[in-house]
Amino acid sequence: MSTDTEKATSAGKIGSLKTGGIGHLIFDNPARRNAVSRDMVRQVPEILADFETDPAIRVVVVSGAGDKSFISGADISEFEKTRTNAQVARESSAASMAMFDGLRAFPKPTVAKIRGYCFGGGVALACACDLRLAADDALFAIPAARLGIGYRATFMRWVTDAVGPANAKEILLTAQRYDAAEAHRMGLVHRVVPVAGFDEFVDEYLGRIAENAPLSMQATKVIVNQVANGLGSADLDLCASQVDRCADSADFIEGRSAFMEKRKPDFHGR
Repeated sequence: MSTDTEKATSAGKIGSLKTGGIGHLIFDNPARRNAVSRDMVRQVPEILADFETDPAIRVVVVSGAGDKSFISGADISEFEKTRTNAQVARESSAASMAMFDGLRAFPKPTVAKIRGYCFGGGVALACACDLRLAADDALFAIPAARLGIGYRATFMRWVTDAVGPANAKEILLTAQRYDAAEAHRMGLVHRVVPVAGFDEFVDEYLGRIAENAPLSMQATKVIVNQVANGLGSADLDLCASQVDRCADSADFIEGRSAFMEKRKPDFHGR
C-alpha cells in the first residue's frame, strides 16, 4: 500500500513516498532551487531508516521537487548564521555527514533522478547514489572555488570514483557548468534521456530494479564497494558471506525455478 508523508521545516521540506516497491526521497525547497537547509538534512536519515526496514521497498529514488532543479547544494543563506558559532557549524557538519554517509551506505539500490540544476553538494549527493539518471536539461557544477569552500575527502572520493581524478580536478578547479551530455561523457551520469520521456523512462528503470532479488542486489553493493580500492583492501570474508547468503536463500531456488520454467521470478528477499 502506498503512503505519502512530508516533513515540514522552517526552510524547505523533505517528502517521502512509497509506491510499487519504490521509496521516493524528495528534496522540496523550490524557492531556493531545492537547496538543502539544516532542517532538511536532519530528516533524511529518519526516512532512509524507514525505507531500509520496510521489506516492501526494493529501491530508493532521490529527486528534487518540480522540474527546475535536482539539488542546488547547501542553502548558502544559512552560512552567515553559523559563521561565528563553531559549535553550531560542527553540529551542522555532522548532520550533513550522517545524511551523505547514510545514503552511501544504504543497503538497497539508490538512484538519483536529476532534472535542472545539480550543483555543489547536490553533485556529491548524486554520486553517493548507486546510479544517476539525468534529463537532457540537467546542469552540473561544483562552485566551491567561487565560494571559498573545501569539501571533505569522502565527498571528493565519491565524485572522483564517478569521473576519475582528472575530471574531478577540472570540475573543482574551474567551477564551470556542464550540460547533461558532457556529464555523461565523463561518467558523472549513467543515462541521459530527453525531458519529454524522462519520467516514464525512470519509472520503467526503477520497476526493473524492484523486480530483482533483494539479497543479490545487496551483495552487489557490498562487494563492489569493498573491491573498489583493490582486493588488497577488501574485506573478503564479508564479501564471501554475502555470496553465501544468496546461495542459501529461498530467492536463489526461486530464481533457478523461474529460469527453468521460463517465467518471471517472484523474489521475497529471504
